[in-house]
Amino acid sequence: MKQFSLTVLLIVLGYMAQAQLYDPSAFDKKYDGLLKHPGVQLESAEAINQLYNYKFYEADKEFRWLKVRYPKHPMPYFLMGLAEWWKIVPNTDIEDYDDRCLAYMDSTITLAEKLYDDSDNKVEPSFFLAAAYAFKGRLYSERKKWAKATLAGKNALKYFEKCKGNGDISPELLFGDGLYNYYAQWIPQNYPLLKPILMFFPKGDKNAGIQQLEKTANNAFYTRTEARYFLLQIYSMENQYDKAYDLAKYMTEQYPENPFFERYFARSAFVRGRLNEAEVISKRILEKIARSQAGYEAVSGRTAAYILAYINHNFYRNTAVAKQYYQQSIDFAKQIKATNAGYYWSSLTGLAKIATDEKNYDQATAYYKEVLDSADKKSSQYEEAKKALKDSKKSRRDERRKRRD
Repeated sequence: MKQFSLTVLLIVLGYMAQAQLYDPSAFDKKYDGLLKHPGVQLESAEAINQLYNYKFYEADKEFRWLKVRYPKHPMPYFLMGLAEWWKIVPNTDIEDYDDRCLAYMDSTITLAEKLYDDSDNKVEPSFFLAAAYAFKGRLYSERKKWAKATLAGKNALKYFEKCKGNGDISPELLFGDGLYNYYAQWIPQNYPLLKPILMFFPKGDKNAGIQQLEKTANNAFYTRTEARYFLLQIYSMENQYDKAYDLAKYMTEQYPENPFFERYFARSAFVRGRLNEAEVISKRILEKIARSQAGYEAVSGRTAAYILAYINHNFYRNTAVAKQYYQQSIDFAKQIKATNAGYYWSSLTGLAKIATDEKNYDQATAYYKEVLDSADKKSSQYEEAKKALKDSKKSRRDERRKRRD
């Protein structure tokens, strides 16, 4: 970071001394493309920061300026497509931005192919081809369009192979390698039905993938934040909660208006037992949802409301407030049709426990039955509800027997 700051300072001083803009036709001779050019990084850095901080209007103005500056280069279109993707990130079930995202990635591919054919530098266009195809595959996989996702993935790997061996942009390329290595092993372990598709791909290595993503997160420029986005999810899946917490906290400090990073900050703080921190973040999330802030919606709300319900129920013993938050988490889950997930089942279980404590046994039974109807039979919530209903029936039988005696 210090080295980058020094580079930026020297560039700014150079600007002041020369009092002129970069000439796109001139700097290509020195840097052989845009990816490695520090001036272009300086131009795009603020726009990228705006993107990840959910200031899409401000980011778009900068990206369009880049498009005017470099009309034949794929970079501006890729960045605009990336912005559309991040509009999807908070709730990947929303398809409102799919067409624009795919259209920008297609434009990226068209311009990158032209650049590939016309330029002696094959590395830079290959990088954008690989990245654009990777994002298309990523979106297609979210939509469960497996054939399209597979084709896009194969194209992405093909162009990543063409990029390899170029040390100047190797931190960027490690992103693709790391992502592939991790998920090529993770997917067949968790989705056995997809094993036949992955037969056509090289084998993965989860540990190597994590290490490559960590190097990208620390050293890359364009793919640094994307690597951190995936690392947050991977750390959680691998039960590396300390790493998840540290990274989520850092990213929320960097991008305080990013709902994905803030949601993971709340989750990881909660899992680590940092309840005061989790409470503050969760309340902040709900406040942002209440004022309809960009990117803040029911997925984040479901998490935040459950955390606040759990804290009020189990630590403050404030059951009235806990009930409100449990119900709010349930309502958010219903909004996004996520009644088949843990937050929904746990919120119902929490309400059932409170109803039992208040001797409202019929209401408790209703909540537990809803858990049995919706929860995975292997889940802890299902087992808890099953046991609670069994114990409740036994208690009622014992009460009736006592009355008869």
